[in-house]
Amino acid sequence: MNDNGNAPKLSSRQMKLVIVGHVDHGKSTLVGRLLSDTGSLPDGKIDFIKDICERQGKAFEFAFLLDALEEEQEQGITIDTSQIFFKTQKRHYVIIDAPGHKEFLKNMVTGAANAESALLLIDAYEGVQEQSRRHGYILKLLGLEQVAVVVNKMDLVDYDPEVFFKIKSEYTAFLKSIGVQAADFIPVSAKLGVNIAKREDEIPWYKGPTVLEMLDRFEETVPPNHLPFRFPVQDVYKFDGRRIIAGRVESGRLKVGDRLTFSPSNKKSVVKSIEAWSVPQQPTEATASQSIGFTLEEQIFVERGDVATRVDELPIVSSTFDVNLFWMGKRHLEKGRTYTLKLTTQEVACEVVEFKKVIDASTLETLANQDFLAKNDVAELTLKTKRPVAFDLFGTSATTGRFVLVDEYDVCGGGIITTYTPSNKEDKIRDNVRHRNFNWVQSGIKADERAYRNGHRAALILISGDSGVGKANLARHLEEKLFKLNYQSYLLDRRNVSLGVAADIPQDPKNSDGETVRRFGEVTKLFLDAGHVVISTSNAFNQEQDADIRLLAEPHPVIDISITDAPDSADKVAVTLSLQEAKNVGEAANKIYHYLKDQKILTGHNYSI
Repeated sequence: MNDNGNAPKLSSRQMKLVIVGHVDHGKSTLVGRLLSDTGSLPDGKIDFIKDICERQGKAFEFAFLLDALEEEQEQGITIDTSQIFFKTQKRHYVIIDAPGHKEFLKNMVTGAANAESALLLIDAYEGVQEQSRRHGYILKLLGLEQVAVVVNKMDLVDYDPEVFFKIKSEYTAFLKSIGVQAADFIPVSAKLGVNIAKREDEIPWYKGPTVLEMLDRFEETVPPNHLPFRFPVQDVYKFDGRRIIAGRVESGRLKVGDRLTFSPSNKKSVVKSIEAWSVPQQPTEATASQSIGFTLEEQIFVERGDVATRVDELPIVSSTFDVNLFWMGKRHLEKGRTYTLKLTTQEVACEVVEFKKVIDASTLETLANQDFLAKNDVAELTLKTKRPVAFDLFGTSATTGRFVLVDEYDVCGGGIITTYTPSNKEDKIRDNVRHRNFNWVQSGIKADERAYRNGHRAALILISGDSGVGKANLARHLEEKLFKLNYQSYLLDRRNVSLGVAADIPQDPKNSDGETVRRFGEVTKLFLDAGHVVISTSNAFNQEQDADIRLLAEPHPVIDISITDAPDSADKVAVTLSLQEAKNVGEAANKIYHYLKDQKILTGHNYSI
């Protein structure tokens, strides 16, 4: 009788599992047993391995199922990461095979980085070892919250419950000290198959789950679609006359028509299309974990290492930040040396600014007055990169808050970004803007609704030029023209801000603290949030202050109008007016008006954008 209709439906996605443990604690044996006991091995695989063992004069071990290379079998240790698949009645699993030997911890950092859950192996006969504690600390750094401890080789201690509970007590205390809580401790004999897939009579005093039951209790990580959109650019392809920006959606959602910012370059454009491979119809939306490409309405220069985000969900962009770092290099990590930081697809030179705290990862002892980091130790330190990078704090977004360090050509460290303190004026403004936008009390009226009612999008128009070229006169005329056409226009002069909300600040031209500029920018932001076209001149602004105002006005567009006869200015601004053109304010305002229409800033009344 065919009972396919009653078969349990497996989850379509695979749970990513990492198994770690001290060398010789039986990790490979456990993995081999899992494959065998779940029927996940190809037909004849065990007989094939048994035949090899017989020819080599060895007793068969389940660990040999994983050792694909004969030289690995001879060394007796697994030396590389791989992906191994098995399934239970509930779902599919992929084991990210993270080796336990010290020399290969760097592979573990790479392998464990994408895991959703972990099994940490401890040998019942040897007890908690130095590497057991180090592995626990690494799992903490990698943000793994679903961890079960498997106490293996219970057969070597005659399944003594005192041995098990002593290990459980000691390691529970250690995990608690680093902020990790194990889901359970499971006594097993991987070699004999005790408590792996089913309970056996050898451990009558244990009433908890088997290893497979524990795995099935782990919850699958929900794709981070609710988080801000993050898309590290992997490459840009030129195909069929188009530039397709390729990568993986690490979090959030992307839709056709979304306005994007590429950090740290701060370039902006709108998504024209989303491209997928081997699909009958191209999608209009992409979600977290999907590898896609997309095209832009405006062909801007984008390259590998840029991070695409929506304009209202900006990442942190800075060159200085605090991290927790696990070091695995043969040479000490120290000040004065240059390392390569790899963060998403970004690669940039960096150096250590300050060692805040150096910790022996096996004992959690703080190493006082130490300004270097030795192999297998942990530090809280400050890094400084040669150029700004885009990132999030690890607690906000794990993928864009995790990194590795490379010393010459070797991956020697892995860590997470924990805190960030803006160290220069631009960083401080950007940080204030992020805080302001995150806590901003949103109106119930959306920006596109205001644009529909007003007939235009909000924008800031900055008119620049030398003194006496007619900037103020043109600004007033442009405001009047837009007002008479029923657009919500407003001329915002810096002097009005200085006389009002900035009246408590001494108006000293030499004053460079930027507070007046900040307040001008925040007043501008309020008008922009209300949907206005704000017009101002740059009489009192220098180039640096102009950049500050742009940061404060984000994500609204800033339109540069330049009055000049300089021949090389046209490529740098939206509209260039010659000195002669500026004298005829009617024609000059009309030229700006048509530019705003062409750029769909002015969309026309009763026209939905």
